Amino acid sequence: MKRANKFIGLFFILAASLLAQDLVEAIVAVVNDDIITLSEYKQEYNSRMRMLRSQLQGEELSKQQEMLKDNLLEALITDRLLLQEARKLGLNVTEQVRMTLENIKRENNLKSDEELKRALAQQGLLYEDFVAQMEQNMLKQNIIFSEVGRKIAIADPDIVSYYKAHQEEFIEPIEYTLKMIYISQERKSPEEIESKKAQADQKLAAGEDFGKVAAELSEGPEKDSQGDLGSYKKGELQEDLEQAVVDLEVGGVTPWINVQGAWSKLKLVGKKDRRLKEFQEVRKEIEEKIFEERQQEELKKYMARIRDKSYVKILISNPPID
Repeated sequence: MKRANKFIGLFFILAASLLAQDLVEAIVAVVNDDIITLSEYKQEYNSRMRMLRSQLQGEELSKQQEMLKDNLLEALITDRLLLQEARKLGLNVTEQVRMTLENIKRENNLKSDEELKRALAQQGLLYEDFVAQMEQNMLKQNIIFSEVGRKIAIADPDIVSYYKAHQEEFIEPIEYTLKMIYISQERKSPEEIESKKAQADQKLAAGEDFGKVAAELSEGPEKDSQGDLGSYKKGELQEDLEQAVVDLEVGGVTPWINVQGAWSKLKLVGKKDRRLKEFQEVRKEIEEKIFEERQQEELKKYMARIRDKSYVKILISNPPID
């Protein structure tokens, strides 16, 4: 089989040379009887970069972009090998694709395939490409489960041992539930600001409800919810605000705090102490984590076996992306 794959590979290398001469298309890699073209590589690179740009920026975006450049070709080769194995085993995901499309239409109130096509077109996607990508993803997931995932067994002692050895992962930090009165300094004189702060202090000293005072005098979005800020775990609040509430008892109110050009007064409405989550609360989370770790280990071994019996020839090791 490997000799046959090598013969097929040599055929594609010759084809690549001829195509390059005619400036038709460049072939980046040969994977058994399949090829990865430069246009396919660029399309995948651009697609993944669009996703990264929507989630990251600055230094982290640059870091992920470099990782993408380093790893994309190997990822595409792995994808081709997985799809080839799935088809050898006769895996069929037609019904899965159909059901998924029906769910998408139902969840988005789309009554037909035509409406779905129009909705996808508005996002710059072709229906046929969308379905083909879905089918490929499902085939890859199914082959990984069939050949790797279903063979992984996790015993109860493994879960218990992980919990005992990694308890720091299951510490729930202190959580504060807060209300706030917010006074902006923008377009106000110092006298106006002090007057409004004093007005709020007088009302609170007279026993008025903090929420009602916030609804009357606060100038931030929390005004409409009677000062409700919601709940914040330790480290989620701005440092100055967290320092002001850390030693408060429930029901306590902070002095006025000046942060980023505004004055804030906080009330601690509720407080949950730091705690270790019970084993049963995190059992499923641990089981999934162990499964994922073992699956990744076994997948590497599986891919090494597949790669060893396959013909893979990289023709352009650093494909241009411009």
